[in-house]
Amino acid sequence: MKRSAAAAGSEENLIEPLRASARRAAEALNEVPAERRAVLDKAARFIRERLDAGKPAQLTFVCTHNSRRSHLAQIWTQTAAAHYGIANIQTASGGTEATACNIRTVKALRRAGFSVADCTGGTNPVYVAQITDTGPGLRLFSKVYDHPDNPQKDFAALMCCDQADAGCPVVLGAAARFAIHYVDPKVTDNTPAESATYDERSQQIAREMFYMISRVRTLTTAKR
Repeated sequence: MKRSAAAAGSEENLIEPLRASARRAAEALNEVPAERRAVLDKAARFIRERLDAGKPAQLTFVCTHNSRRSHLAQIWTQTAAAHYGIANIQTASGGTEATACNIRTVKALRRAGFSVADCTGGTNPVYVAQITDTGPGLRLFSKVYDHPDNPQKDFAALMCCDQADAGCPVVLGAAARFAIHYVDPKVTDNTPAESATYDERSQQIAREMFYMISRVRTLTTAKR
């Protein structure tokens, strides 16, 4: 079957175990509901405007504890950028408080094909996730959104949970803010449905972030 223009990408840029999950996300863009597309389109325009201005498109994904959804969104967006060959997109994540990148999140990422290594141990370990064979790994650990590792100004804040969105009315330094709330997969922690729920949330976030980045490329094409 011929792949759509939106689905086409450069999956060869990705590590081999990750390619099937990336392909699945890229081929499911039409599953993103219209109401979700509306906000993702706005975020895509922010990214396109920054890139067209010769600036990096800096995105910080914000959730209360920076333990699950914000990390999933960060890594899948960076993966989509690699898949579609769009440079100068920089992703970060943070919370309104710091805890730890939950091990269930890490396991879901590994099941999706990411290579994720615990590089420090401890109560808030720093994980390094490999997306491509040649690029640097993506550091994942829990931190507040204004941590020094994250952009301090001119970034877009993408709010991954309604609690953080309501509890943080002002994201200092943000040039734009978008509400992309996701249901927390922790609702099934320590139940038989745990792995399936995390995989489902990961897949939902993957196709929505692939949709967003595919729109960045479409906007590029439209300008030509």
